[in-house]
Amino acid sequence: MKRKSLQRDESGESLALDVLGWLVADEDRLYPFLNATGLTPETLRASAQDPAFLAGILDHVMGDEAVLIACARGLDIDPARIAAAWRRLSPPEPEDF
Repeated sequence: MKRKSLQRDESGESLALDVLGWLVADEDRLYPFLNATGLTPETLRASAQDPAFLAGILDHVMGDEAVLIACARGLDIDPARIAAAWRRLSPPEPEDF
């Protein structure tokens, strides 16, 4: 059995790019994302290098359980991997004072 690269498994950015690829592969998924973010296809390409944008992609998917499950199935991964990548890329929670 061939193992996936550990580095790839641990890369939140890489997984976010996979999720982005899944989103753009279907207009019915892409256009709601573009409408929610105000992006265009051109600005989407330019934004794909920004770690904050990549966190936003995962935030979008995590915001709807049906989308999360569909994405995980489409990428043939456990939804927990998407959730873990989302936590890694998201800004830290402000501490309570």
